Order: sequence, then C-alpha cells, then structure tokens
Amino acid sequence: MNIAPLESITTNDGTVLRYTDTGTGPTLILISGWSQTAAQYKKQIHHFSSSHRVIAFDHRGHGQSDRPFFGYRVSRLAADLNDLILALDLTDVALLGHSMGCSIVWSYWDLYGGKRVAKLILVDEPSTLVTSPVWEDGVGVGLSAIFAPIQTFELAGGLAGPDGEKVSSGLLATMWTDEMPDDEKAWFIEQNLHMPRHLAAELLVNHAFTDWRDVLPRLTVPTLVIGGDLSLFPAQGISALAAQIPGADLRIFSADELGSHFLFWENSQLFNKTVGDFLQNPA
Repeated sequence: MNIAPLESITTNDGTVLRYTDTGTGPTLILISGWSQTAAQYKKQIHHFSSSHRVIAFDHRGHGQSDRPFFGYRVSRLAADLNDLILALDLTDVALLGHSMGCSIVWSYWDLYGGKRVAKLILVDEPSTLVTSPVWEDGVGVGLSAIFAPIQTFELAGGLAGPDGEKVSSGLLATMWTDEMPDDEKAWFIEQNLHMPRHLAAELLVNHAFTDWRDVLPRLTVPTLVIGGDLSLFPAQGISALAAQIPGADLRIFSADELGSHFLFWENSQLFNKTVGDFLQNPA
C-alpha cells in the first residue's frame, strides 16, 4: 500500500518537516507517537482519504524530516504542529494523536488554544507516564503511569547507549500482540530506528515526565478517547483520562479486538470504523 509523495514545510526555527497530504473534505491530521513515523498510519491514510483531507507528518528527528540537534521536547513538537497548521492555513481540523501524539495535542491546546480545532481523537496515552514520589499510594496505578523515575532514566540511558537498537526492539515488543506478523514487527522497528537513539532518549525523558491533567478539563471540542485491554498502558488509566475531558467518548478495544498499543495497525478495520463514526457525528 503506497502513500502520497512527500511535501514539506519549514518551521520557524528552520527545520524541514515532511508530510503527506491526500484526499479532499474535512481535514484530519494524524500525529505519530514517540519515535514513530507518518508511514505507520498508511492504513488510516488510505481509508480516510476517500472522505477527508488527510495530513500525516514526521516530527523533527523522525522518519523523513530533518534531524537538527535541538528541539526534542513536546512543546517544540507542538510548535511544529502549529507551524504546519499555519503554513497550510488549516481550520476546523480533527487532530488524531497516538501515544506521544496525544501529548503533542495537549501541548498544542495549552499553547495555542482550540480555535482551529474541530475534534480530537486521543489514542492510548495516559495523562502522565511517570509516578511521583509525593503521590499517595495507588494514584500512579489509577493513572496508568507505568514508569518509576529511575526506570525512565535507565531506559533513556539504554536507548542512548551501545545497545540502543536492542533496547528499542525490546520496548516495541511490549506494544503489539503475538498476532502481529514478524515482517510487520520488523518494519515497525525499522521505522522506529529512523530516529537517532540519543535523540529518542532525550525526547523520551521530556515526554514521560510531563503531567497533562490540568489540560484535560479545558478541552472543549468533541473528543474520542481510545485504549486497549492488551496495551502496556492499562485501560484503567485511559478511562480515567476520558473522565476528565468534558463529554468525551471512550472506546476500549478488548483482547479479542487486538487492543494493543498499536491497535490502529493490528485492527485497522475496527479502528477506522470507530474513528469514522465519531468524525461523521455532528459536532
């Protein structure tokens, strides 16, 4: 399955971001997760371009975009998203973020507001990834904050070290089911490794330690939250996140529905229908 030829914009700090722009209709922007690429959305690009203008882009350091030595923090990636929206003069957009892509959506909303946003689709990301030592017992479990602070730094150190590719493969192996074919697993790893490992480690630390709970109640557009019973992020925390967003819809994919972290790939037919039904509903 091929996707459209790459186009590009240059951000306000001189970084070239490459993206695909296909279809006509309401605009849907697909925002990838940590160390992932726009190409991993090819099943969504193919499906939704029949009814929407679908834009999928590679973050700085990711995929086919530039790899500057600077800017590997969620707030800068949100600024890059803003630069893309402004460069293409987009309005009434639906933003679909997966994993860290959700954090970029929350940062974008926090920094720029929602005047150009019509709908949000937030896929399998808790409000924070790292437990705080000042929290009462059970808070981290309820939020699906799966990492302790020291574990996060150890993971980042492993990514940036000589065994970074092996560490990356091991981490990715927690994100899919056994049903995923080996060739597809290998392709996902290949996409992940487009990002230099030391930059991936830098971004991971910034991403993991940020707590977005104060943004969630301020999201004022129709929102769909999706999680999975087989995800490394327990569904309890995804449900708790949805409860903090006014009027949000929630859909948890079951084990039988291949509800992994990469559920948009492993069960693309059901994922695309779930998202499509939400997009078709009047705002």
